[in-house]
Amino acid sequence: MATIHRIALITPEQALSGQLRDRLQGRGYETVLLDRLPTVMGLIYSDPPDVIIIDLSVSAPAIGTIIKNLKGDAYFSTIPVIGLLGQSAAETFDWKGSPVDDFVTLPIDYSELFSRISLSCHRIRRVFDNNPLTRLPGNTSIQQAIATVLGMPMAVCYIDINNFKPYNDIYGFSYGDQVLRMLARIMFNAVNESGGGFSGHIGGDDFVFIVPVERAEAVCSTIIDNFTAIISDLFGEREKTQGYYIATNRQGQEEKFPLLGISIAIVPTNTPKMLHYGKVAEVAAELKKLAKKSQKSCYVIDRRK
Repeated sequence: MATIHRIALITPEQALSGQLRDRLQGRGYETVLLDRLPTVMGLIYSDPPDVIIIDLSVSAPAIGTIIKNLKGDAYFSTIPVIGLLGQSAAETFDWKGSPVDDFVTLPIDYSELFSRISLSCHRIRRVFDNNPLTRLPGNTSIQQAIATVLGMPMAVCYIDINNFKPYNDIYGFSYGDQVLRMLARIMFNAVNESGGGFSGHIGGDDFVFIVPVERAEAVCSTIIDNFTAIISDLFGEREKTQGYYIATNRQGQEEKFPLLGISIAIVPTNTPKMLHYGKVAEVAAELKKLAKKSQKSCYVIDRRK
């Protein structure tokens, strides 16, 4: 079911607001008219819309104040603001003083306006979904991508870094973040170079990629080889020579941990039991447990039919 976006229309001009509201509602948008400028911010704070369309052609200082207040607020600054502006005024408009996200010239070309609304909604969804560290798509996109390939000859591959927590504890979060960014690049490049697919970052040291099932094992091997070749650079000469580093385990005792490796679970999605995202994640968790029993980086594929 498609999401019904809620749009706040800010303009004191009744002729414009009436026609615009009718066209937006006819397109399926829930539209709220805010025509009393002094009350706009209070109404937005009490019931935030998904998109704001604001009339910049009005000569009212309150319009600029509204935009500044919105963009100066840490929470509400993420709401896309689309301005309406006369064609001749666009070239000389003070964009810095009124920092809208996009604009449409008057008279309105409604096909253009609808496209810009749609793009704004997609853009903000990507911004919220993408992992801020790796810039890869996050959980919402991952679930959608998995749902799309269910029943198809594809493979959902989950990656987990072995013993990542003790590494973070010993070397610090900056080194830990470096490992995550490095693995993200290795995975993304391997998927693209194999012919393309989906790459995502669930969070922490958990990643996922989706490729055709016949390419899955080759991509996993490439990721493991490249990760193994690069990871030693993040350890000192002593640790590289020993093949392990010493850290405190979950019981508070010192333990020898092998240099970082990765475990990959390959879950084909063209089997009868793969009917929803939850089942894919469940099978992947079982496979990762098997993979983690190895002291080296490896992958395990679900071959059960």
